Amino acid sequence: MKIEKERLKIGIILGLMCCFLTTGIITQIKTVKNSTTTVGKTQTENELRDSVLRWKEKYDNAYAKLDKKEKELEKLREQVSNSTDSAKGLSSKLERYNLLLGKSDLIGKGITITLKDGDSRSLGDPIVHAQDVLNVVNSLKNAGAEAISVNNQRIVNTTSYNCVGNVITINGEKVGAPFNIKAIGLPTQLYGSLTMQGQYLDILEEQGVIVDIKQVEKDTIIVPKYEGIYKFEYASNVE
Repeated sequence: MKIEKERLKIGIILGLMCCFLTTGIITQIKTVKNSTTTVGKTQTENELRDSVLRWKEKYDNAYAKLDKKEKELEKLREQVSNSTDSAKGLSSKLERYNLLLGKSDLIGKGITITLKDGDSRSLGDPIVHAQDVLNVVNSLKNAGAEAISVNNQRIVNTTSYNCVGNVITINGEKVGAPFNIKAIGLPTQLYGSLTMQGQYLDILEEQGVIVDIKQVEKDTIIVPKYEGIYKFEYASNVE
């Protein structure tokens, strides 16, 4: 009887120990499982964080390069703009200088004058000479003509007039009668100035030279540009 009680007691104790051991094992397994899950989760979060930081660094570098290129592009735009403005300014100056030097074709209104040799039986001198053309050109300049040509030779400051037999050289080119003179300016002013009594055209007509003068109120007179080269043999810049 006593032995059976001891056996029962030992059985109970062993049963309790098994329960405790089983409970401990289950608890340990859960703890390990939770720990593993937490470690895995933490590792995943760290990897994601590292990836985000790496991409942010790449983005910052790319943005910095883009910003640098934008600034360089802006500088290039400014340089191009300045160059364009400078080129426009130079082009405008060049056009103005060409205009003053007679190196541009011009069109406008004004007058046309034709001088022809008259009848040799005239009492005066009906032949048109270089001095006659020069005097008419000077009269046009004094009347305010902005551009003048004689037989399509542009008259400039260095233009020379010479008689060679029955022809005249203007700008070194031979031109013969009739002499077609074109002048751009205010038509009424030019016409009125050259047709006044006692002016040079009046003198030429008295000598027997045939003179034909017309006003041109439309922009149809074309004065060609000076084709020669400016040479200064005696003048130079002051240093």
